Amino acid sequence: MSIIIFIVILLILVVSHEFGHFIVAKKSGIRVDEFSFGFPPKIFGKKIGETTYNLNALPFGGYVKIFGENGIDETVNEEDKKRSFTSKPRYIQAAVLLAGVVMNFLVAWLLLSVGFMSGLPSSSSMIPKGENVGNQYLTVTSVIKDSPAEISGLKTGDKLLSLKTNSDFVETHSAENVQSFVKKHGNESIKVDYLRGKDYGELEITSKNNNEGIPTIGIAMDTIGILKLPVHKALWEGLKLTSDITLGTAVGFYKLISQTLVGKGDMSSITGPIGIVGVVGDAAKFGFIYLLSFTALISVNLAVINLLPFPALDGGRLLFLLIEKIKGSRIKPEVSNIVNTVGFGILILLMVFVTYHDIVKLF
Repeated sequence: MSIIIFIVILLILVVSHEFGHFIVAKKSGIRVDEFSFGFPPKIFGKKIGETTYNLNALPFGGYVKIFGENGIDETVNEEDKKRSFTSKPRYIQAAVLLAGVVMNFLVAWLLLSVGFMSGLPSSSSMIPKGENVGNQYLTVTSVIKDSPAEISGLKTGDKLLSLKTNSDFVETHSAENVQSFVKKHGNESIKVDYLRGKDYGELEITSKNNNEGIPTIGIAMDTIGILKLPVHKALWEGLKLTSDITLGTAVGFYKLISQTLVGKGDMSSITGPIGIVGVVGDAAKFGFIYLLSFTALISVNLAVINLLPFPALDGGRLLFLLIEKIKGSRIKPEVSNIVNTVGFGILILLMVFVTYHDIVKLF
C-alpha cells in the first residue's frame, strides 16, 4: 500500500512540475511535442492536438519535450522555427524553465494551506498569537541513531503520555519534566506510555550517560497540537511555512554539498525512493494530514533540487541561459546536449547509489 501511495504522490508532484513547463510554453507560443509521466518503456500514449501524452513504465520522474529546446534542424520551415524554444527571447525561455519549480512551490503552499484549514499539527512555539491549539501532546520530533530510545523502539511522532519506575511516576506535560525524570532515575528501567497514531503502547528504556555524564535517552521533543485556521489565515500561514521549509531545505543542501566537496558529507542523511516509501507508510499511519504535510515537504525538495545549477536540471539550463546572455551568443547545441547527457548519466548513477544505500539500511 505504501508503494501505491508513493506512486500517487510522485504522480501528483511530477505532473504538476511538468505542467508548469507545459502551460508556460504553450502560452508563450512554443510547441510542446510530448508530455510524459515516468521514463520509457512506454505503457500507453495518446496524441491530443500536437502533443502526445505518455504513461511510461519507470515512475521516477517525468518530462515534457519542448520543440527546439535542444536545438533545431536548419531544414525546419520558418513557421515551425517561430514556435521553437530557442526562437523566443531569453526571458521567456527562463520563464518556461522556472515554471516547473514555481508549480512545486505552489503545490506545497496549497497543501499546507489545506492542512491549516483542516487542522495541521503545529509546534506550540510557532502558533500565531491569539490562536487556540487543540489536542496538545509532548511529541518525539527526532530519535538519535543507536540511542536507548531507538533501541527500545521509540519512534519520531510518538506522543509521550507518562513515565514511571517501580517507585515513581510523572505525566509528560513538558520536555523539562521528562528530562528531570530521566536524570533522576539514571540507569534505572523506565516504562514509557505513548500514543502512536491511534494505538497506545508501552516500552522500557534504560538511559545512558552522555559525554557530560548526564543520563539521556536520545530524543528531541516538542509540544505539538492541532492548529485549525480560517481560509485567509490558513493561506498566509501556509505561505510562511512553505517559505521556512524552502529556506531550511536550501541551507541543508548547501551544507551537504559543501561538506561533500571537502570529504565530510554524511550520506546517511540522504534518502532515495525506497527510503521515502517507508516514510510515506509511516506518515499514512498517522493520518491524512500528516501525509499531506509530507507531500508538501517532498514538493519543496523537488523544487530546490531542480534549481541546483547542475546539467540536466532546470537550474543547469538556467545557468546555460545566463552564460549565453553574458557571452552574447548561443552555446552550440552539440555542446549543451553532451553536457546535459553526461549530467543526466551522473544523476542516474547517484540515484542507483542512493537506492543501494536505502537497501543496505534495511538490513
